[in-house]
Amino acid sequence: MPRWEYLTTPLMIHNTAAILNNWGSEGWELVQIVTGPEGGLVAYLKRPVTDEEQA
Repeated sequence: MPRWEYLTTPLMIHNTAAILNNWGSEGWELVQIVTGPEGGLVAYLKRPVTDEEQA
């Protein structure tokens, strides 16, 4: 069964695509975008943990 690691990051409304493309190029997959506690957008991302990272 795959194992996952997770990341949350704030999104700047004027630069959303660039931020998501940057994380995507590092293997992160967008799971959800929600409104954060202070009103800004927060992205939740995940990627599988590799065998090297599990050791």
